[in-house]
Amino acid sequence: MSVYNQPRKRVIQLIMLGTVLIIVARLFYLQVIETKYSKLADANAHLRKVIYPSRGIIYDRHSRPILRNEALYDLMVTPASVKNIDTAYLCQILGIDGEEFHKRIVNSIIKEGRVRQSVFASLLPPDVYGKLQESMYRFQPGFELVLRPVRSYTYGVGANFLGYISEIPPSMLNDSLGRWSAYRQGDYIGRTGLEATYESILMGQRGIQYLVKDNLNRPQGSLENGEFDTAAIAGKNLRLALDVELQVLGEKMMKGKIGSIVAIDPSTGGILCMVSAPTFDPNLLSGPYRTQNFNKLYLDTTRPFYNRAIQAMYPPGSTFKPMTGLIALDEGVITPAFGFPCHGGYGLCGRFIKCTHSNPGHAANMRTAMANSCNSYFMHLYRLSVDNNKWGGLRKGQQKWTEYLNAMGFGLRLGVDMPGESKGVVPDTARMDRVYRGSWNSCSEVYVGMGQGQIIATPLQLANSMCIIANRGSYYVPHFVQSIDNDNSDVLKKYKEKHSVAHISNEAFDNIILGMEDVVTKGTARGAQIDGVAVCGKTGTAQNRAFINGKWEDLKDHSLFVGFAPRDNPKIAIAVIVENGGFGSTFAVPIGSILMEKYLTDSVSAKRQPILQKMMEGVTMSAAIRAKSKLDSLNSVNYAVDEADALMKKILLKSK
Repeated sequence: MSVYNQPRKRVIQLIMLGTVLIIVARLFYLQVIETKYSKLADANAHLRKVIYPSRGIIYDRHSRPILRNEALYDLMVTPASVKNIDTAYLCQILGIDGEEFHKRIVNSIIKEGRVRQSVFASLLPPDVYGKLQESMYRFQPGFELVLRPVRSYTYGVGANFLGYISEIPPSMLNDSLGRWSAYRQGDYIGRTGLEATYESILMGQRGIQYLVKDNLNRPQGSLENGEFDTAAIAGKNLRLALDVELQVLGEKMMKGKIGSIVAIDPSTGGILCMVSAPTFDPNLLSGPYRTQNFNKLYLDTTRPFYNRAIQAMYPPGSTFKPMTGLIALDEGVITPAFGFPCHGGYGLCGRFIKCTHSNPGHAANMRTAMANSCNSYFMHLYRLSVDNNKWGGLRKGQQKWTEYLNAMGFGLRLGVDMPGESKGVVPDTARMDRVYRGSWNSCSEVYVGMGQGQIIATPLQLANSMCIIANRGSYYVPHFVQSIDNDNSDVLKKYKEKHSVAHISNEAFDNIILGMEDVVTKGTARGAQIDGVAVCGKTGTAQNRAFINGKWEDLKDHSLFVGFAPRDNPKIAIAVIVENGGFGSTFAVPIGSILMEKYLTDSVSAKRQPILQKMMEGVTMSAAIRAKSKLDSLNSVNYAVDEADALMKKILLKSK
């Protein structure tokens, strides 16, 4: 070849080499670097199937399952695979029209993309599932039935503290902090109660199964014998302190009433029973009709979603008197032998504050005053405590009194293991300054000594105060969960720590405890007696007034009872509140006593069966609803803090 042709030859060779290099580089990019087409190929050849884990079971203290998992099915769709299916028949089975079908397909593409599965119809009713299962060949490729474990409640109780699960909303999925990054559209999550508090423990971990599809898009078996599959891991089980039989009995007795019950084991802080009435069967919020039932319950004017046991705030009435007595004894402003006139009211504040107690012998000493619930006695104890010169003046005395109550759990959140707990109200100096514009003295809130005025507590706080007295000065943070299966974390550590209350002497506690025993044996709570068991208790009839249409109206009082048993080595402490129930002895005492008897003896005696029947048939809800309708937006029980300030000031001005 001529030497003159050499440059042309080299040019051609370089062009060919360059072309080859470009082709190789492009192939390398497409096959190694770029994953888009690989994913599309995999999506066409493989089916990615989510395996939902079994959610953790919740058991009571005797290992009885309170709730279980039930198998329902979701209809899943992969939009890119939906081709030539019988759309009309699918819409007929699901009870939707073509427009709704198209809307769901579009939403699936927006949320998960064309090649990923998403929920098309969730928690199918058995009849719909049956029809779909028979005809799935008509809706493939594109649609698939996927097993979804949902909750089933064995006893149909505990809705307010167990909570419920539902599909995670978009607002949580789009959380800027990424707190819910482990979830995807269609997943279920605990929304309230224990389901929400222990979500990370109960949820388990999803599994993934990869299946090979043939040219007709039909699953043919596992990809590489399951080499790429991940197994679903079941959630961990919770073991509660709750006695489910006690819970069932409590809910039966509170039927037709508005109020709550809280029972606690003083030795552990474990909650034995928590009733909020009215309530509902938690099975209503599980299964295919959850949304319909939720809407009905949400619109119910009696507010069944509202957990009164930890959220409602009430004037404690005379159930607060043991705390007033403890503070006075510990400060040394009185001795157990201190007596005070009980002549139908209190007259040492420049005005005579009337009450229903009038018997000189009813307040001869602390024990008799407690047994007979003398109002003037405990109003005076409050004044003596606040005006105590030991603290150096009124303001410091009021603040010290507040510190006592805070140490007993009043005016703060105790930390129960579920969301939504209220703090209650304690009149500290800042609050007194705000209400009385800086001009106040021990007479301004003399009512708090007997549990009225600006002292508001939750039923949980009242039950916890009984634990403190039963334990003679200590308590554990009230909680439901005692243990978690196969869990070595510190999740429950704070519930194992004992909290001591100030330095109140055993002598002071002994005197209050004996007085509370007298309440049951010869005082206002004789209906709380249990054969062979020393019961300590305190009744309460909380005044229920409201400013309506420019004037004060007396609504029917709330019925309260607090107590514990046995007196020595106590095993149960309890608080019962029945709104608009009248005297404490009318409803609260028998309800509380029957529950204590049931827990301690595992039965209700034959002689008390008529009382039990009466409690189950008794109705106070109508009175409560009438009171609520009178108050309109102002609830007669659950005063907002600012409303309470204004209302209580008007009460005081009116009584002058």
